[in-house]
Amino acid sequence: MTTFSDKTALIIGGSRGIGAAIVRRLSADGAAVTFSYAGSAEASAALAAETGATAVRSDAADRSAVIDLVSAAGPLDILVVNAGALVLGDPLELDADMVDRMFDINIRAPYHAAVEAARRMPDNGRIIFIGSTNGDRIPFEGGAAYALTKSAIQGLTRGLARDFGSRGITVNAVQPGPTDTDMNPGDGPMSDLMHTFMAIKRHARADEVAGMVAYLAGPEAGIVTGALHTIDGGFGA
Repeated sequence: MTTFSDKTALIIGGSRGIGAAIVRRLSADGAAVTFSYAGSAEASAALAAETGATAVRSDAADRSAVIDLVSAAGPLDILVVNAGALVLGDPLELDADMVDRMFDINIRAPYHAAVEAARRMPDNGRIIFIGSTNGDRIPFEGGAAYALTKSAIQGLTRGLARDFGSRGITVNAVQPGPTDTDMNPGDGPMSDLMHTFMAIKRHARADEVAGMVAYLAGPEAGIVTGALHTIDGGFGA
């Protein structure tokens, strides 16, 4: 496939899981892909060798590093912000620094990356945030801070869609539910509980999420913007 043969894409947080699946899909579809990673150097090098993408080490919790990463990538046709942190637990006991770092990665990084990308993004570009179905529903204790970050992505998506719409730049959020990754394996200790909330009782595959991203990044989605695209097997239904 050559859907993106003339497109340049940056995936922030692309070394593993959903991010790696997005790197594979956009690369296979012809895009010139750069992706960032924080700590998975070996996995990133292997993914770059496999796909022909370029791997760049960058800390999504560092605002200056995020801005520099986007700026160095040059004019982008597609920006996908997938980097994320997950901190769960009793809010009376959670480490405040860990929560603030999650806010930096899950909220501030997407905002600053999108704004910096839009400075030079050509008309009809694509900005896609990877959110979570937990922005809509949090059916267990200990997820308040995480859910806050994913609800923030919803507001960011809608607001930037208004801000950039006159240029034909679309801004969308993809909201996965339980997805089979290292962080949340489909056969992990929490899988049975998660599946009780779902209409389709299995984890999503990362490539299924990447397929939705590819659609939103492609030419057929030029009128789709400011929207939340949930892919969760009915978890939030």
